[in-house]
Amino acid sequence: MSRSNARGFTLIELMIVVAIIGIIAAIAYPSYRNNVMATHRANAQADLMKLAQWMERKYVQQDYSYQDGGGAPALPQTRSPSDGTKMYDLSLSAVGKNAFTLQAAPAGGQTDDRCGTLTLDQAGNKTATKGGSTVADCW
Repeated sequence: MSRSNARGFTLIELMIVVAIIGIIAAIAYPSYRNNVMATHRANAQADLMKLAQWMERKYVQQDYSYQDGGGAPALPQTRSPSDGTKMYDLSLSAVGKNAFTLQAAPAGGQTDDRCGTLTLDQAGNKTATKGGSTVADCW
């Protein structure tokens, strides 16, 4: 009996391919996850800007006061995105006659984001805080 020239992959060759795929996945997944979080953060920032514009319209309509009958107005949107899986809770963290602060607190899978809670006030000041510390380069 003679041995025929068998074609195929050896176990060692397959293990090398599996190891290479594992290394590529270990490098690519964290980068992918960071990009997904940045996209959700950009959506929340856009929603905060939209709510700030809504507050400015209310200010003009209500005799130059951000308050609604002496209290905080009910926001038209309290989550970001407005449909689908919630990634941020949107709220008015402070409101006065001439000032307001909008806040986007991370929720669900977004809680691991490096930027944490995003805020925007009536003067356009934008901040991000996580664990009580201000985080740079989030807006």
